[in-house]
Amino acid sequence: MKVYKFGGASVKDAAAVKNVFEIIKSESGNLSVVISAMGKSTDLLETLIKAYYNSNNEKWTIFNNFKNYHIEIIGDLFGEKGMPQGVYELFSELEHKLNSRPSYDFNFEYDQIICFGELISTRIVSDYITATGYKNTWIDIRTCLKTDDTFRDAHVDWEWTGELIREEFNFSDTGLYITQGFIGSTTTNLTTTLGREGSDFTAAIIGSSLKVESVSIWKDVPGVLSADPKKMSDTVMINELSYKEAVEMTHSGAKVIHPKTMQPLHNQGIPLLVKSFVEPKNPGTVIHKIDHKIELPPIFILKENQVLITLSALDFSIISISDIERVVNFLMEKLIKVTLMQQSAIDLNIVADASDENLEDIFSELSGDYKIRYNTDLTLVTIRHYTEEVLDWMVKEKDIYLEQHSRLTARMLIKE
Repeated sequence: MKVYKFGGASVKDAAAVKNVFEIIKSESGNLSVVISAMGKSTDLLETLIKAYYNSNNEKWTIFNNFKNYHIEIIGDLFGEKGMPQGVYELFSELEHKLNSRPSYDFNFEYDQIICFGELISTRIVSDYITATGYKNTWIDIRTCLKTDDTFRDAHVDWEWTGELIREEFNFSDTGLYITQGFIGSTTTNLTTTLGREGSDFTAAIIGSSLKVESVSIWKDVPGVLSADPKKMSDTVMINELSYKEAVEMTHSGAKVIHPKTMQPLHNQGIPLLVKSFVEPKNPGTVIHKIDHKIELPPIFILKENQVLITLSALDFSIISISDIERVVNFLMEKLIKVTLMQQSAIDLNIVADASDENLEDIFSELSGDYKIRYNTDLTLVTIRHYTEEVLDWMVKEKDIYLEQHSRLTARMLIKE
């Protein structure tokens, strides 16, 4: 029994969907397949959510763009048979939602709409597989992946979720399940999400609940590389990694795997394979328990679109533990994703993902006690297994705003 996870790029058009089906067919054992929203449709849905929440009629243009993108894929896959009934019902449900008035909770509304990317994607793939004569069962993962009501960053109820997954994914009448990543639901069946790019985490949740042989994440790269090939040249393929090394990389911003993926797999001793859907016969990278020491090259992780927020006490007092606690609780409440924090005597420096919202408005309630400054358009560079030569090369002719070094990791906030 295995779990496969396919991201948006692997199902971006009809040819890609057919390629995914060929990979699925090559697996002879029981298989659960987690699939993300098609292509960049999640980005499109995010613009739709903002238009809907702000009662902007532009929402209908965005909705039609979203719908037409999928209709084109459906036409290429099904021809004259037209839109499958399940997909039609999902479009109708989304349209009905857009005709209603939004609540005052943006995060709640976000989750109720963003889920349609995964739901429609998996319906299309499942119905296409069925049309080829290959038996499979489509599962709405919200029926068994249960969370709290922290919308946009929900926490999993592990015990309940495990029981429900084992009941639903029982392989009693099929050897293939198709389901969604990224989404879940509360005890009252309100849709939640696990955080952006959370489909990897879903695959790990299913895998650990079923105690599978392995979980495979299919990407457009041959495996885990020493850097993002879109940002750096001369990357090196890494054949194996320990769970710990993978956690360090994902925590630093490596996009090849979602940060929460490793814990449930580590706890069950389930290997994670990172493989290429372009060259599926290649072995890829295996992430598993490693007792021996392995030599790794310098690994570069670039996290762009970062903002440096510096808070200084207005009365010139020293930054204390109580200051840090207050600010951390504030950041958690505002769902601001912090990537680095550094304290000096009178400054607290926070590096975070740049928000679409106005940071001055977000931090206004702290302005009575702190002077707040910002630097935007920064890149956080993390180098695992660094050397002095690599550091010198990396920072050459760049402005460094912040720097941290440990035994194996160097982190620098730079501006090109």
